[in-house]
Amino acid sequence: MWCYRGGSISAEPRINDRIRVPEVRLVGPSGEQVGIVPLAKALELAQEYDLDLVEVAANARPPVCKLMDYGKFKYESAMKAREARKNQAHTVIKEMKLRPKIDPHDYDTKKGHVVRFLKQGDKVKITIMFRGREQSRPELGYRLLQRLAEDVQDLGFVESNPKQDGRNMIMVLGPHKKKTEAMAEARQAQEARKAEAKANPGRSQNPAEAEAEAPSEEPAEA
Repeated sequence: MWCYRGGSISAEPRINDRIRVPEVRLVGPSGEQVGIVPLAKALELAQEYDLDLVEVAANARPPVCKLMDYGKFKYESAMKAREARKNQAHTVIKEMKLRPKIDPHDYDTKKGHVVRFLKQGDKVKITIMFRGREQSRPELGYRLLQRLAEDVQDLGFVESNPKQDGRNMIMVLGPHKKKTEAMAEARQAQEARKAEAKANPGRSQNPAEAEAEAPSEEPAEA
C-alpha cells in the first residue's frame, strides 16, 4: 500500500514522500534492524513490501523509520485507545443523607444503598442532618456514622472522619475495591447472566436479579 499524506501540519508521523532526510536508520516489518540506508533505498523497499515507510523517531540522528502498514497501525491504535477509554475509571462520589434519629427500617434501606455504591467502586459521602434541638446532640450523629462504618467495613473504609459542617455532620467512605475492578466484575456478571439466559431460555429472571439490574433512583432523605 503506497500513499501520500498531504494537508496541514499534524501530530501524525511523517510517512513515505513526506520524509525529507538523505538517509534513515531502517527497521524492517518484523522489527529487524536493517541499518542506515539512503532514503531512496528505504522508499524502494517500502514499495517492494507494499508497505509504508513511517518515521518513528524523528529526533534521532539519522531518523529512525519503520516499514509497516500505516493504515492498519492507525486502526489498531484507535481500537486500543477506545478500549482504554472504555475501561477508564472516573471517580464518583455518591451522597447519602440520614437523620440522627433514623428508624431501623430506613437505616437498613440507606445502608443497602451505601453497600451497593461501595460494591460499584464509588465513594460515598454520608451526611447526618440535624434539625432543631438535635443540633445540641452531635454525639447521636457521630455514633450513627460509626455504626454505619462498622456495618460496611468489609466493603469500604473511612476516608474522611466525621466532622461538623454547620447543621450537618459529614463522613466519607472509600471502597476497598477499585472502580476498574468493580466495572470488570460487573461486566463478567452480566456476561454470565446472558450466557445462562441463552442456555435456559425458558427460565424467567428472579426478582432479586431484576432489582439488581434495574436502575435505581437516589433515595430521599430520612
